[in-house]
Amino acid sequence: MGTGGRSGLRPGKGNAEGVAAGQGSTDGVAATPTAASASCQYRCIECNQEAKELYRDYNHGVLKITICSCQKPVDKYIEYDPVIILINAILCKAQAYRHILFNTKINMHGKLCIFCLLCEAYLRWWQLQDSNQNLDPDDFIRYAKEWDFYRMFAIASLEQAAFFTGIFTFLWLERPMTANKKHNFILLLKALLLSSYGKLLLIPAVIWEHDYTPLCLRLIKVFVLTSNFQAIRVTLNISRKLSFLAILSGLLLESAMVYFFQRMEWDMGSDCTIYKSQDL
Repeated sequence: MGTGGRSGLRPGKGNAEGVAAGQGSTDGVAATPTAASASCQYRCIECNQEAKELYRDYNHGVLKITICSCQKPVDKYIEYDPVIILINAILCKAQAYRHILFNTKINMHGKLCIFCLLCEAYLRWWQLQDSNQNLDPDDFIRYAKEWDFYRMFAIASLEQAAFFTGIFTFLWLERPMTANKKHNFILLLKALLLSSYGKLLLIPAVIWEHDYTPLCLRLIKVFVLTSNFQAIRVTLNISRKLSFLAILSGLLLESAMVYFFQRMEWDMGSDCTIYKSQDL
C-alpha cells in the first residue's frame, strides 16, 4: 500500500486505553490506532462524519484504511501522492478539501497569506510604475517607488480583511450558532487563507506579459473566489447557496473599501482599475 499521502497526517498513536476499548489485537496481531483521543478528530472525506482514526497500523508494516459508516474509506487520499492531492484541490473537489483541512496538519497559513499579499501588492505596484514611468535615477525617486510598494501591500491587506469580514459577518447573521464557535471561526479563517493560494499565479501572469494578461488576471480572480467558495462549504458543511451568498457579501464589503480609497483619491491600483487600464 502506498503511503505517500501520509506524510502530512496529524501525529498521534493509540494508547493502552484505546487498545482496551476494543481497538487492540485482531487475530493475535496488535493494532495501533492512529488517533484515539477525542481531541484529535478526523473527518470522512465522503460524508463529513467524524472519525477517530484514518487507518490502523498492524505489526510487520500492515496498514488497513478505516471504513466509515457510509461504507467508504474515511480518507482514501492518505495513500495518494501529494501531487495527485494538489491536482484534485485545484479541481475544487470537496473530498480533497476535507483531506487537507481536517485530516492533515498544515501550519503555513500565515506565511501563505503574507506571500499572496506580496504577490498582489507587486502586481499593483507594477501596474502603477508602468503607468508612471520615470527614468530619473535619483535616489528620492527610488525611495518613493519603494514606499509605493509598501502602500500597495497595506491596501491589499485592508481589502482582504474587508473581504473576510464580509464573509464572517454574513455567516454570523445567517448561522449564529455555527459562526460563534471559536473552533469553527479559526478553522474557517485557515481554510480561507489556504484557499487563496491561487493568488500566487499573479506573478507568472505579470512576468510573462502578453496580450491576454487582463483575461488571465480575471481568471485568477475567479479561481480564487471559487476556491474560497468551496472552502466555506466544506468547512462549515453548509449549502452552496449560503456559501455563494457569503462570498458575495465579502465582495460587496471589499468593493465598498475600494470605493472608499478611490474617494480618498488614493491611487491604490485595485483589481478593477488594473483590468480597466489594461483593456485600454
